[in-house]
Amino acid sequence: MISITDKTLQDLQFPTILETVASSCITESGKEKALAIKPFRDEETLMAALSQTSEYVSSFQNNNALPNHGFESVAGELKFLAIEDSFLEAAAFRKIAVLSETANTMIQFLRKFDDYYLKLKLRSDSVTFTKDINKEIDAIVDQYGEVKDNASPMLAEIRQNINMVRAKINQSFAQSLSHYNNLGYLDDIRESVVENRRVLAVLAMYRRKVKGSILGTSKTGSIAFVEPEATLKYSRELNNLEFEQREEITRILKKLSATIRPMIPIVSSYEDFLSDIDVVFAKAKYALRINGILPHINKSRRLYFREAFHPILLLTNRQKKEPVYPQDFELNPENRIIVISGPNAGGKTISLKTVGLLQLMLQSGLLIPVHERSETFLFDRILTDIGDNQSIENHLSTYSYRLKNMNYFLKKCNDRTLFLIDEFGTGSDPELGGALAEVFLEEFYHREAFGIITTHYANLKMLANELPFAANANMLFDEKSLEPMYRLIIGQAGSSFTFEVAQKNGIPYGLINRAKKKIEGGKVRFDKTIATLQKERSKLEKTSQNLKEEETKAREESRKLEDTNVRIRQKLESYQELYDSNQKTIYLGQKIEDMADKYFNNKNKKDLIGEFLRLVEIENSKRKKATPKEKKAEEVKKKEVVIEVKAVVEEIRQQKKEKKIKEAAAPKPKATLKVGDRVRMLEGKAVGSIDSIEKNKATVNYGLFTSKVSLDELELVEAKKK
Repeated sequence: MISITDKTLQDLQFPTILETVASSCITESGKEKALAIKPFRDEETLMAALSQTSEYVSSFQNNNALPNHGFESVAGELKFLAIEDSFLEAAAFRKIAVLSETANTMIQFLRKFDDYYLKLKLRSDSVTFTKDINKEIDAIVDQYGEVKDNASPMLAEIRQNINMVRAKINQSFAQSLSHYNNLGYLDDIRESVVENRRVLAVLAMYRRKVKGSILGTSKTGSIAFVEPEATLKYSRELNNLEFEQREEITRILKKLSATIRPMIPIVSSYEDFLSDIDVVFAKAKYALRINGILPHINKSRRLYFREAFHPILLLTNRQKKEPVYPQDFELNPENRIIVISGPNAGGKTISLKTVGLLQLMLQSGLLIPVHERSETFLFDRILTDIGDNQSIENHLSTYSYRLKNMNYFLKKCNDRTLFLIDEFGTGSDPELGGALAEVFLEEFYHREAFGIITTHYANLKMLANELPFAANANMLFDEKSLEPMYRLIIGQAGSSFTFEVAQKNGIPYGLINRAKKKIEGGKVRFDKTIATLQKERSKLEKTSQNLKEEETKAREESRKLEDTNVRIRQKLESYQELYDSNQKTIYLGQKIEDMADKYFNNKNKKDLIGEFLRLVEIENSKRKKATPKEKKAEEVKKKEVVIEVKAVVEEIRQQKKEKKIKEAAAPKPKATLKVGDRVRMLEGKAVGSIDSIEKNKATVNYGLFTSKVSLDELELVEAKKK
């Protein structure tokens, strides 16, 4: 049976979490339930609540979003309705109908998509699905909360008569208005409304001349409000009809109340169901804000929170746009207790509270901000001693209060307990308090309890180092600036950096030396050694970080080189296949050339055909019959090779083109042309020899004809052989 005290909830600031969750609720009853959340007392109910929240979170990402669950509370109306012979107004019945419709819609949806929302559907199974409530109410009350005309035949008749009388009142009033206005008896406003009745605005001097009933006067007394005599008899008739209408509506509502009264438990269960859904919705909204997840719940008594955030600090710093540093924690049967030491303001208390608060949230059905590979188990008790708890009411000092608390710990502590103690042993003489704290820690250890404590006491650090299933830890500090780095390091005690921090804050060096002489040398050396080790650890952390970055870069370069090698290898394979194909084509062409020469010499067709068939048979014997799938694959491969080759050829052409352009751009020395040189025109292909040269013109002989061309338009192909 899980039992966690209110003191633990207060120490870990759990009410602050609940206030944030409740702010996302959309119903008042949902907010009340959210603020009353407590750790679950049994595992089965807890796991159902966690699964419901997890399912609702998933609904924000999929296409099957849950329908609206908002409603107005009808708890007061149901209490009144439970009284015999009482009846509700029509508006109250409309609220009940809306609540019933909303609940039924949610139940139908969860039944339809039970694959997505299994646990939420199981919750809805405890609620009765019925449309009888809506059927009864909708027959009487319309969507605006008014009794319908056809709620009963008598009501329909009365309202029909009311409408007729009102028409007569309006007609008679219009006639009187026109008559007295023509006589000049009315004020500029002509008419008004008094006691929900239309009246004439008669000038005071003419009020005796207007027949009717005076219902009032203006503030100045200059106007008298008169109901014309012609409308009085209709007004009395209207009053009688309205009285009959009220009586009939009361009778109808009493009958409807009697019909709905037996269904009060169902309506009440609808409100309870939808308010539960509202709480789950608020939990899911909160989980989205803090990136909360449901870690694995194990039976092996292992708590492992990876990249855990303190949720209150996470939201506060996000609002301030300040960084938040995640922590890693692990407790298991081989490492049950962690002793965190180090200077103040380094994050020790926050680290301790993070573990306690996350475990408390999880055991209360809330998702927590940790890495998805985190896991934990369920504790029967979470015991806390955090902060300065001086009890004024009981006249107890801080130390007396803490001793009383330790006594409670000793009574309740077992192997299913998580204890969290901040500044363990403080409040008394350091030597005596430290010794007593050491005894308490040994007792908790022998009872196989799990716990995290923070301390400055050297004896507790040494004890944690000596106990096999306990460990020291410290909050990492920058070795130069002595600024906290907010990272928890397991395995080494932390120095308080007492003298270093004092020196950093300007305390004279002489005073620090005097202080060192007043304490035992062993303690100074011990603390100095721890401080040195922490500085070395800090350096190693930075070096490790740099090495990780270098390793990442090297891995990226290696990947790029590997990709390049693969592409080169693929190109080489394509070139090899193309080369083999070309060689084969050349071989076959050479064979056919030999056959053609042989046939040219002997004109023997029979030998030619025989040799050609032998060649075909030889080539066919090298082929194996491919399946259609293999043929298709081969064709695709050939196409890919052709595309690759075309790309390479195009690249070579482009390179040649660029080379030609460069060569053309570069000025070439003009050769001196002589008679007998072989030449061609710059823009031509025909080659001829120069027969004669006269005045910068040459006669070029092309064999079939000659042509006179300017020497500037010719280029040397081959000089005359000497």
